[in-house]
Amino acid sequence: MAKASDSYYEEFLYPRLRDTDLAVEYLNASLEEGRPESFLTALGHVAQAHGIGMSDLAKKTQLNRKNLYTVLSENGNPEWKSLNTLLEALGFGLQVKAKRVA
Repeated sequence: MAKASDSYYEEFLYPRLRDTDLAVEYLNASLEEGRPESFLTALGHVAQAHGIGMSDLAKKTQLNRKNLYTVLSENGNPEWKSLNTLLEALGFGLQVKAKRVA
């Protein structure tokens, strides 16, 4: 039997994350939390939403599949090159914006 959280991802989150604009908002919101593990988890959700399995993602990025699991885990600490390669494979890139200071 599927867990309630599984149906949330399959029925609610993943269909929405297939929309590129919503995926960008989701990733940016996770960055704004200020916790790297939130961003990496969100990035994993976006990859799953786009139907990209770890094997396919490993081939596309030329990164080790086992390392991808580590990178996208809450304890992940990817190198810049790996993170950038992963984002590009998913069709995204990082951008800097000015913070508004009160």
